[in-house]
Amino acid sequence: VQLQASGGGLVQTGGSLRLTCAVTRSRFRINGMGWYRQAPGKQRDLVATITSAGVINYADSVKGRFTISRDNANNTVYLQMNSLKAEDTAVYYCHADQVSPDGPRSRYWGQGTLVTVSS
Repeated sequence: VQLQASGGGLVQTGGSLRLTCAVTRSRFRINGMGWYRQAPGKQRDLVATITSAGVINYADSVKGRFTISRDNANNTVYLQMNSLKAEDTAVYYCHADQVSPDGPRSRYWGQGTLVTVSS
């Protein structure tokens, strides 16, 4: 399983970015997909997740500003980020949870894409 994330960059406070993560070479069904982020010197934290059924979970810090969506047919997840703040600056990592036919779930991670919000 390979994940390719893109869309990061430098944006001013209040601006918007859209992150994309495409999953390829998956033999089995992909259930949960989502985004985490890691700021310098901090742990990796959840940003948003979405299941294949469309159940969504957001971190409180991004509710009302970020929107997660996915294209199940193409195993792609998106993160629309609006009203960006300096504290959103981080490396954003996408993940995908593959479910094998006999049950076990495996989580795979993308390479990370840097989002920098300048004031």
